[in-house]
Amino acid sequence: RRGEMAKSTQLIDNEVFRAYATYTAIVLLKMMLMSLITAYFRITRKAFVNPEDIASFGKGESAKKYLRTDPDVERVRRGHLNDLENIVPFVGIGLLYALSGPELSTALLHFRLFTGARILHTFAYLVPLPQPARGLSWAVGYTVTFSMAYKVLKTAWLL
Repeated sequence: RRGEMAKSTQLIDNEVFRAYATYTAIVLLKMMLMSLITAYFRITRKAFVNPEDIASFGKGESAKKYLRTDPDVERVRRGHLNDLENIVPFVGIGLLYALSGPELSTALLHFRLFTGARILHTFAYLVPLPQPARGLSWAVGYTVTFSMAYKVLKTAWLL
C-alpha cells in the first residue's frame, strides 16, 4: 500500500525492500572491494604506514624506506573514504525510504541511479577519468540520497 510504512513481517515479501537489499549489498560489496584494492596497491607499491607491516622487509633503516606514502595508494584511499561518506548515508536513508512506501519503479530508479553513480565514481577515481566524470557521478549519488530523504520526511512528517 502506497504511502504507508511497511510492517516488519512484510519486509521479505516487499519488492521495494528486496530491491533496497539487493542494491545495498552491491554498493557495500563495492566499498569492501576498495579495501582489497588499497591492500593490493600497498603491497605492489611497497608503501606501508605501520611498522609491523614492514617486518618482512627486514629491520632497521633498510626496512624504513617502506614506511611511506604513495600517491597511488592515497588515491585509492580517498576513493574508499568517499565511499564511506556516501554509501553509509545511502544505507540508512535508503532503508527508511524503502519503509516509507514508495512506488517500486521510483524506488528502483533511486537505487539503480545511486549504484551506477557509485560504480562510475570508483572508475573515475581509479582510472582516473577526466573531470567532470567523478564530480558528476558524486553529485548524482548525493542527489539521489537527498531525494530519498525528502520522501521519508514528507511521508513521516507530512511535509
